[in-house]
Amino acid sequence: MDIQNKTVLVLGAWGLVGNAITRKLVIENPKKIIIASLQKKEALEQIENLSKEFPNLPSGYLEPIWGNIFFRTEHRNSTRNEILSNSEYRKLLLDDTLEELNRDIIKKSYLYEILKKHKPDIIIDCINTATAISSQDIYSSYKDLKSTLQQKTNLDTVSEAIEKLLCTMYMPQLIRHIQILYNSMKQFSTKLYIKVGTSGTGGMGFNIPYINSEEKPSRIVLSKSAVAGAHTLLLFLMGRTPDAPITKEIKPAAAAAWKKIVYDVVHKRGKPIELIEVPKERLISLKDELSLTLEEPFKSTGEKLRSVYIDTGENGIFSRGEFEAISAQRQMEFVTPEEIAQNIIYEIKGGNTGRDIINALDNASLQPSYRAGYMQHFAVEKMSELERIHDIKSVSFEITNSTRMSKLLYEIHLIKLIVHHLKEIPNVSPKQLGNAISDLIRQNDRLRNEILSLGLAVLLPDGKSLYRGNQLKVPKDNQKSSLTISDKNIDRWSFEGWIDLRTKNLKLWQSRVSKIMLQAESIGEEDTSSLHVRTKHYWNNFERIDIGKVVSWIFINEDNAKRMKG
Repeated sequence: MDIQNKTVLVLGAWGLVGNAITRKLVIENPKKIIIASLQKKEALEQIENLSKEFPNLPSGYLEPIWGNIFFRTEHRNSTRNEILSNSEYRKLLLDDTLEELNRDIIKKSYLYEILKKHKPDIIIDCINTATAISSQDIYSSYKDLKSTLQQKTNLDTVSEAIEKLLCTMYMPQLIRHIQILYNSMKQFSTKLYIKVGTSGTGGMGFNIPYINSEEKPSRIVLSKSAVAGAHTLLLFLMGRTPDAPITKEIKPAAAAAWKKIVYDVVHKRGKPIELIEVPKERLISLKDELSLTLEEPFKSTGEKLRSVYIDTGENGIFSRGEFEAISAQRQMEFVTPEEIAQNIIYEIKGGNTGRDIINALDNASLQPSYRAGYMQHFAVEKMSELERIHDIKSVSFEITNSTRMSKLLYEIHLIKLIVHHLKEIPNVSPKQLGNAISDLIRQNDRLRNEILSLGLAVLLPDGKSLYRGNQLKVPKDNQKSSLTISDKNIDRWSFEGWIDLRTKNLKLWQSRVSKIMLQAESIGEEDTSSLHVRTKHYWNNFERIDIGKVVSWIFINEDNAKRMKG
């Protein structure tokens, strides 16, 4: 893709890699660069630095935005601790993370708001998502809850501890983030998304030595790698989605360094390290027990620790000794942010760096095979033979938990029992067809009981009567024992999983079959090339109805669920 005249959003633009990328982006002459960072001062500092380096940039070319993209817009400038400490905000965070995704949740997200306002063509995501999520430390939340339960405190305290534990679960947060990202990019026509990922260990294995724990590696470090890996697989799936943007990921497997080398005050977690005054006489005798806290803390000298350090951006600062140890050969070693940025620019412009993890997974994954495709016919023919021998129809078992698939398979199966040829389906009266299927279900006990035993339901032609079994797959609500019946709900439940015998649904089936036939007939008989798959021959010249083929056509043409790779 040509970067020139494109709007580019850089998430995490103040960080080590984000800084290198924005500097290289300016040279590519995009229409506009959105500089996004967590804090206002970071975004403004990055704008200031770039403006000094490139003094001739037009006004508004660099636009700063700030806030936490994992929160609602209204909470974007709040810290996580502030949200978790507020009962109302905490419950909103739980709902936003754990409830079924809906338009309201998407629209209230700050990430959605950013894309809505700026409509970027390209998104470069330099946020260390794996660290942001895993550093919440679910293990500490578990210990807090365990302690609360052991103390047998009041219900409100226990509820708060449980809610905080739920708020720190890694996978729901990551999944919701990707869901919102995908839906927002889809709505606002983002063309390309590229992620700067992480291995979580700087490229080292389970033997990573820099751990303050008897576990090697610790659960925290493995959590970071687990989130990073899950993130990559979700992007792998997004890259296989037809209406998603081009999706790429560069994953450094080394430490990334550096941003600057200075002599200055040393900060830890955003605060300067204060020097304390420890008199040489204050020795502690090591016997019996070692107290982890002091009854009388040592006083501050009023001075801050100052030293020489190397700043590696979001990965923190290191002393000379620490950096020398970590970057030594056969340790983490390191890669420069400029190298990462160069790979990203090449990938955006269509270059083949060989460093795109998503492309590597595509190439390394075992794809559908010629042998399997050849043998698929044998499997279907054998199943058809057994159906004839045992006088049974193998329609759906609902084992895949795709109730909509089961509903569609049974609907076309029921139509097939009344109308025996595909080409005849558009010509029958939909009202008479619905009544005929309804009569068949009433009279055929085995057919009716098989359908209802799977948890499916049958909505009769009047739209007011329903056959159901002991279990209902749709609708499902674990919190309620009953739901309000309305025309809107009936339509939704029918779409999701009820076998719908109403006239309007049977008209829809007639329309589908007409489209199938029209598509096949539009292929000229003289066109015998390899271009087409679903020809008249594929559809048995519109005679025999293969229910699985029909439903797969619906998935591809109505649900936009077409496999696009492999």
